[in-house]
Amino acid sequence: MAYIEVNIETSPEFSEIFMAELGELGFEAFEEVDDGLLAYIKKEYFSQILLDELVYRYEPLTILSVSQKEIEKKNWNKEWEKNYDPITVEDKCIVRASFHQPDKKYLHEIIITPKMSFGTGHHATTWQMLKLQMEIDHKQKKVLDVGSGTGILAIMANKLGAKLIEATDIDDWCIENSKENFQVNQINDYTLKKGMIEKLSFDQKFDIVLANINKNVLLTEIPLYVDLLEQNGTLLLSGFYQKDVADIKKIATENNLRHQKTVSKDNWAAMLFTK
Repeated sequence: MAYIEVNIETSPEFSEIFMAELGELGFEAFEEVDDGLLAYIKKEYFSQILLDELVYRYEPLTILSVSQKEIEKKNWNKEWEKNYDPITVEDKCIVRASFHQPDKKYLHEIIITPKMSFGTGHHATTWQMLKLQMEIDHKQKKVLDVGSGTGILAIMANKLGAKLIEATDIDDWCIENSKENFQVNQINDYTLKKGMIEKLSFDQKFDIVLANINKNVLLTEIPLYVDLLEQNGTLLLSGFYQKDVADIKKIATENNLRHQKTVSKDNWAAMLFTK
């Protein structure tokens, strides 16, 4: 499977912005480098026109140089290990790779080794989802992780006592990576489904639905998440900017969700709703 690697040289404050913008264009993995970032998308989904439009919009605002090349699927483990350090969330959870030493002072430990998957805890959206998860009761709850990526949120749900875990993703690479991360975290009882959420079937509704994707997908899929929620169930969302909070809240409210909390970090936001 071929990928397009886009190399964006820009100022540090714009790296996060481009990561979000490219995520909405279908880019699925990012690597931060000294002078910007590298972004990756399957060749079949790449649009030169959309990339050019994005560059045109931001050229007046920042130093910007963009180049691209076609590559074969990378071993993301090797790239990741070059600069990866463990991260902590609220001094309660540590997210580390298998090549790091355990640290027993944290209540929860998650071992994540990504391939081409997104979600190591380093990005503000994943960090905030983990933070919100630790604030709600997962014990004996049924949990659905939509767009699981590395499986990190589903793993956290297991650590917090969920009795049933299902996860979905549209990408073979993410499905494979989730399985490996579930195994290394000693999680054996789970269901992993490949496909768009609207095309999948589920045998039950869920007490908690987690979705860390991007604004456009969330705005389309929120009604589907509501249908999958038990009454009084909890929906956690992230993958969007603070400026997008009003749009997310509007759609959620229109679908009979009650807004409970919004948190933000590095201009990214996460929101908690109940049904």
